[in-house]
Amino acid sequence: MEFDDSTPLAKELASLSRRRKAVAELDFKKPSRTRVFSVTNQKGGVGKTTSTVNLAAALALNGMRVLVIDLDPQGNASSALGVNIREGGVGIYDVLIGDARLGEVIVPSAENDQLYCAPSSIDLAGAEIELVSLPSREYRLWQAIDSLSQDRETHFDFIFIDCPPSLGLLTVNAFVAAHEVLIPIQCEYYALEGLSQLLKNILLINDQLNPDLCLSAILLTMYDGRTRLSEEVADEVRSHFTEETLQAVIPRTVRIAEAPSYGQSVIAYDPGSKGAISYIEAAAELSQREEHHGR
Repeated sequence: MEFDDSTPLAKELASLSRRRKAVAELDFKKPSRTRVFSVTNQKGGVGKTTSTVNLAAALALNGMRVLVIDLDPQGNASSALGVNIREGGVGIYDVLIGDARLGEVIVPSAENDQLYCAPSSIDLAGAEIELVSLPSREYRLWQAIDSLSQDRETHFDFIFIDCPPSLGLLTVNAFVAAHEVLIPIQCEYYALEGLSQLLKNILLINDQLNPDLCLSAILLTMYDGRTRLSEEVADEVRSHFTEETLQAVIPRTVRIAEAPSYGQSVIAYDPGSKGAISYIEAAAELSQREEHHGR
């Protein structure tokens, strides 16, 4: 029986094969100074944590030293990297309230010796209230990262801060600590819902607390090439944010969804999958973009 290479499945397999070969040739640019990204979207379920973990893993796989700071009380980024705080263990909560230094809570990820995590814990849920009475409450994370950067032995090329899906003091701390904002947007109904408010909040932080913060990149996630809706949403986002939107698009795949339950990124879980290749393409593009540094 002859193989019909004109079917949609055959075309998709051929495209995937070409992309697998192409990613091996991608050029990753090492930054001259640490690039700090706040990964945020106040709308939940957009692939925020998934994108944080997999972009970090893709960069680490390609020679970058990367730190993920899990600022979400749910701790999904920590568990996706196979890092969990035992009861009584220290994490990013202890850093924010001043009981530990950032360097003391960083844990290496089991999947790559270039990939590290400052883990979350359930204590973070109460941090919003505790931070209110602390001095320099909006600058706690920035101070921790700045202190870490003074130690040359703990230099990171990229730091990704996974924010909670709300604008409280934790997210404000992330915005103050970051140079760049990366917003994942899902290719589904109401994709741009709440985005205008998020952009206003970024401008507010930019105006009052961190003049060096900028919207650096938008990543389209959960793309389904079989639907007209995904294409229409992608076109709409690109028309509004032409320069910011990455060319790489993250598909909706089972492999991406499965990986966190094994305590892995999809890069480690299934490196040849469509999802892994898409995140590697996005990470390469992100590394090639012009660095934005403040302070």
